[in-house]
Amino acid sequence: MSLESTVFAPGTRVKVTQQLPAVRHVDTTSVEGTVIRFRQSKTGSWFAHARHDRLWLDRLELRMDDGEVTVLNLDRYTVIDPVG
Repeated sequence: MSLESTVFAPGTRVKVTQQLPAVRHVDTTSVEGTVIRFRQSKTGSWFAHARHDRLWLDRLELRMDDGEVTVLNLDRYTVIDPVG
């Protein structure tokens, strides 16, 4: 079993760190939660010349400690680490 399939397996606790690069700085945020599911899904926005005229994104759904469910759009600046 690869690390990728382990990290994205439902029930796995992960820490996700995302960065938003700007001209003079980088905004960084981290969240911890339990994986509900990982999937690719298309956006509701039109994107020229993409598959089925949609932009497909990697999405990770997490359940936070307080029960909140959040959906993260993953990109090349996203780091996902298993916790524990």
